[in-house]
Amino acid sequence: MNPSADIRQVRVLDGGMATELEERGFELPGPLWSAHVLEAAPEAVMAVHLDYLRAGADCISTASYQISAMGYEEIGRTAADAAEAIRKSVAVAMQAREIYRSESERPVFVAVSLGPYGAALHDGSEFHGDYRVGLDELVRYHRERLEVAADTPADFIAIETVPSLEEARAIAEAAGSISAIRNLWVSFICRDDEHVVHGERLAECAAMLEPIPGVVAVGVNCTQPAFLDGLIAGARMGTRKPVLVYPNSGELWDADRRCWYGSGEIAPFREQARGWFQAGAQAVGGCCRTGPDHVRTLRWLVES
Repeated sequence: MNPSADIRQVRVLDGGMATELEERGFELPGPLWSAHVLEAAPEAVMAVHLDYLRAGADCISTASYQISAMGYEEIGRTAADAAEAIRKSVAVAMQAREIYRSESERPVFVAVSLGPYGAALHDGSEFHGDYRVGLDELVRYHRERLEVAADTPADFIAIETVPSLEEARAIAEAAGSISAIRNLWVSFICRDDEHVVHGERLAECAAMLEPIPGVVAVGVNCTQPAFLDGLIAGARMGTRKPVLVYPNSGELWDADRRCWYGSGEIAPFREQARGWFQAGAQAVGGCCRTGPDHVRTLRWLVES
């Protein structure tokens, strides 16, 4: 891991990976989501990374959100296979960065994306956080992947879509046991403008992470844009660390019909993002259903 990377240099994050791959015609069957494409067509993942960099992202996140030993064992693979997949995701992102460096001198960074415990269950558990497992199991799960991620040349590690204070505690304990963890951000999924989906206040979650030296920022992702103003305020009440926000496009997911609906237009997203920067967000990006056009408009905001 690169201990010298500075999160304060990051103003624009990238957009969604899995939904962008779907937009490009890839099906994401099975429990590994975009990791299936990472294995079968790594050049497609690299193309998404490059498009985000060319659109203006300061930091790209690897296609490793769904990768875990637990998930791989479910499909008859090993923990070693999962670890190698995380390393491969970093290698693909780093190669995209090297290609981009031949086009631009703008400094850009790579973050290892790691999903919550619920992502390995692939049953929507991250949208409520009621896992019915103890703290020790959560610590073990996160430590296992953090040890792998910390041993890569990535600049940051991002544990994303965290639904509860309990899981955040587990992440803090796991990270605290690994001396190489220097640049970790923890990002929460929220149900309204004050609470994470499990019910705790985001301010409380941020405050719990405040004294953890390896955690360099607190974030909100996979959340409706309308909630961000209040959530930024709440996060800033709990921590002096930078606050990162990367919400969904504004569209909503219909679980019964398995489709997105609503508006994901760029112009409203841009105007909302202007307010997020003004409210104190250090960096802004996108999650599900956002793409290079969203990142391009964020770059324009930063430079205008």
